[in-house]
Amino acid sequence: MDLKNENNRKRRAGSRGPEPDVDPQTPVLRISQLDALELDSALEQLVWTQFSQCFQNCRPGLLTPLEPELRVLLHLLLWRFTLYSSSATVGQSLLSLRYHSTFTLSPRYRPLSPRQKLGLAVLTAGPRWLQERSHSLLTGLGLSLQGPASERDSSLLQQGLRKALTLVSSIAKFASLINFLVFIRNGRHPVLAERITGARAVFSKPNVVRDVTYQYMNRELLWHGFAEFLIFLLPLINTRKLKATISSAVFGRQSADREGEGEGQEVWKECGLCGEWPTMPHMVGCQHVFCYYCIKSHTIADASLTCPKCGAEAGQPEVVKMEVEMFGR
Repeated sequence: MDLKNENNRKRRAGSRGPEPDVDPQTPVLRISQLDALELDSALEQLVWTQFSQCFQNCRPGLLTPLEPELRVLLHLLLWRFTLYSSSATVGQSLLSLRYHSTFTLSPRYRPLSPRQKLGLAVLTAGPRWLQERSHSLLTGLGLSLQGPASERDSSLLQQGLRKALTLVSSIAKFASLINFLVFIRNGRHPVLAERITGARAVFSKPNVVRDVTYQYMNRELLWHGFAEFLIFLLPLINTRKLKATISSAVFGRQSADREGEGEGQEVWKECGLCGEWPTMPHMVGCQHVFCYYCIKSHTIADASLTCPKCGAEAGQPEVVKMEVEMFGR
């Protein structure tokens, strides 16, 4: 009988796997714990997105009435196959971390008990569900009472419960803030639920070194700084003036003047700035015509404005008379 019990204990120990040779006293980087939380949140959002896409061809708003319950169900599903099975979330597994129970006085590693795992799941998903369902719960409580007196009582009850929920929510947020400040101080329990349930992140492998490479970061910082420099510089460049200067330097001003003379001095069909039919046509000393608002706004913005067509210096805008050619059908 003793031999049989010994074999059963060995079989159960083999099914659980070997206990990791880890010192729980080894401090874990704060950034690693925060990264694990971010990875878990991203995984939940990814699973929810994939789940909601399964119903994208159904009636719009089909999942909206049950969205809080479905999110809790998906959270519990992930909890069952990650934290409950291996005492580590997906984010912790990627960063070689796992939970250690702080309720034991033993210096060796101790995994979380089933009660601790269940409490961690309830304290993580429960407050979010209660916050999303608080309004509908209070409304349903008010509809369950009938009569004028009952309506007054239900209204007072709803106000009292709403104030109580607001107070509890404020206290919980303040406690989370205090817990995070304590976490910044000592590097343990970044979430209030972990401190309540006695779950602390430790390394799942001995002598784990976080390898950080800065090549990608340096490249991103370089391109980000270059993009900010261009965003600052480009609005300061007068592209029209630069284009006219280059055109006059390459082709010469005389060719531009001959081109303007070839167009004719009596018929102008487009504004030299916007390219549309001139509205209230004005001239600035050359053979080209501009809309009044176009040339006036550019003159105010640039005191040394030049004609974008020929590169001539723009003078004071003067109104001109335009002859319109009539083409017969």
